[in-house]
Amino acid sequence: MADDVQRAELRRRTYGTGDLATRWVFAGGFINFGYWDGIPLDGRLTVEQRIASQQAMYDVVLDALDVAGRRVLEVGCGGGVGAQRTLLRGPELLRGIDLMPEQVERARAATRDERVEFVPGSASDIPFPDDAFDRLLSVEAAQHFEDLGAFARECARVLAPGGRLAVTTFFAEHDDAGPELVELIKTFATGLDLAHPIGRFTDDLRAAGFDDVRADSIGAHVWAGLHRWQELAGFPDGWGHRWIQATERGLADYYLVTARQPAGSRA
Repeated sequence: MADDVQRAELRRRTYGTGDLATRWVFAGGFINFGYWDGIPLDGRLTVEQRIASQQAMYDVVLDALDVAGRRVLEVGCGGGVGAQRTLLRGPELLRGIDLMPEQVERARAATRDERVEFVPGSASDIPFPDDAFDRLLSVEAAQHFEDLGAFARECARVLAPGGRLAVTTFFAEHDDAGPELVELIKTFATGLDLAHPIGRFTDDLRAAGFDDVRADSIGAHVWAGLHRWQELAGFPDGWGHRWIQATERGLADYYLVTARQPAGSRA
């Protein structure tokens, strides 16, 4: 497994100096596996359907949050196309942070709206004051965060009382899944992705003071479509099928995690 420095350099090459969103396997500027519910998978898939699957992943998160008229933060904003999807829901303001300055510049160039601002920032050190937001979302970025406990605490800090968060990504199913995932899936072996156990993250959220913490598997609407698209995209090493294997072996799954900041004044 790569160390912290090696992982940071790999992520910079992938998302910073490189731009993973330009690869056909993702398409449309998004970088997520897609939520394929309602998209037929028994024939050829189009680029438009691939983009729709990624838009739908954002819709799953936004449906859980109700961002209309709210102050919203996206952690791991990438090139800003998810922010464009969020703006359709009518937030009062939207801020996006990303660890890669290059991604922040791409987001700024792609998204022109007076409600929006993108800034460099870390999930474990969010560059905004206490109680600055009512809603917080993160779409397929938390697998890169080095410290989910710090992320949970920062979410609790920047969310006002009564605020809500929604996070989607893939998580390890248990504490011992990491070594097997490293053997099975290259991005865990290289350190690009980290095998964070889902139970630890929900515990982190509760320890940070959140309540109504839920972790709902949505993998049934992710893995089959990802595998089918990967086949058509010619992605090497059976990458999409390996995720299905990981799920079947009880090693990993894709989750929507939601939580609420208790209402009332801070102590």
